[in-house]
Amino acid sequence: MTIRLARPDDWASIWPIWHAVVSAGETYVWPPTTPEAEAQTFWMLPAPAEVWVVDDETDGIVATATLKPNQQGLGDHVANASFMVDPSRAGRGVGRSLAETVLARARELGYAAMQFNAVVATNERAVALWQSLGFDVVGTIPEGFRHATLGPVDLLIMYRKL
Repeated sequence: MTIRLARPDDWASIWPIWHAVVSAGETYVWPPTTPEAEAQTFWMLPAPAEVWVVDDETDGIVATATLKPNQQGLGDHVANASFMVDPSRAGRGVGRSLAETVLARARELGYAAMQFNAVVATNERAVALWQSLGFDVVGTIPEGFRHATLGPVDLLIMYRKL
């Protein structure tokens, strides 16, 4: 596996992952029916954002992440990131490897901390990963997410210093 910055032509391989994850309606706030062109504008962000991929020499792109300032101006010293792993590769360490790379890159870029604004509380695998990497839950938005099968569930705000 190679973890690298995405190229514009990687979108064709990122889209199936993005679509599978978002259309499930379990982990991201974007509408499950988001059209591809709109999804591309949400994910393939311009600088200073960076888009990362995990490129498996056999299976191609199996995961992706974005790294960007959480806020503009006086809040741009705190990073924000989003991660998606091909559902067929979940639980195999791909997400952890990508997360470790993106956290290291955020430190390299001079970010002082990282904040996740909307971690779905029922996404136990993600919550456990972030906690194992030193993130704390610093806030909860009660019933802030309309889960596709569970109905209203909490959103967590998670944070860690870099």
